[in-house]
Amino acid sequence: GTWYAKVDQGAESLVATVVPKQQAEAVPEVAVYLKESVGNSTRIDYGTGHEAAFAAFLCCLCKIGVLRLDDQLAIVFKVFNRYLEVMRKLQKTYRMEPAGSQGVWGLDDFQFLPFIWGSSQLIDHPNLEPRHFVDEKVVNEHHKDYMFLECIRFITEMKTGPFPEHSNQLWNISAVPSWSKVNQGLIRMYKAECLEKFPVIQHFKFGSLLPIQPVAP
Repeated sequence: GTWYAKVDQGAESLVATVVPKQQAEAVPEVAVYLKESVGNSTRIDYGTGHEAAFAAFLCCLCKIGVLRLDDQLAIVFKVFNRYLEVMRKLQKTYRMEPAGSQGVWGLDDFQFLPFIWGSSQLIDHPNLEPRHFVDEKVVNEHHKDYMFLECIRFITEMKTGPFPEHSNQLWNISAVPSWSKVNQGLIRMYKAECLEKFPVIQHFKFGSLLPIQPVAP
């Protein structure tokens, strides 16, 4: 579609507007991750590999000093959240196919990271427990303030039928007693289901900012 063409043509100049002149040579490399993050224009699909590309894009901006460590709350809850809003709009507008989805056994058709960050946002919350996110009333009341609940709200908007049937994995997670346990479990699951899965990672781009060399132990 034309939206994809726009991103493809405009990504480098968009990135150039935030990168300092002395680091201009990094622009093409950083822009690749931005282009990769919006889904596939041929297959009109979107999945956790595209989401990972946006995380890589943010990571590169941190590495070249455009974003700083003390920006991390804003990186997740402002920048990444805005990205999510745009992706949801695309998923609705283009009726995008989930890329590499595991159907009802996956966590979600499209996203994963907002569940990790969203669950960490709720750790030590005085009232909201994991069991509450399957309660429609609670979700409707609090979704604007909590990333995890906004993810749930979007799922229930897009899917029909009983929650345990269309989102079995999440239904099981709602029985976990604490948000910190949910968070730890999701991080383990992300490594196993996304980062260690060849069909997801085979498309991941490596360059000078994110080299393929293993991290020193």
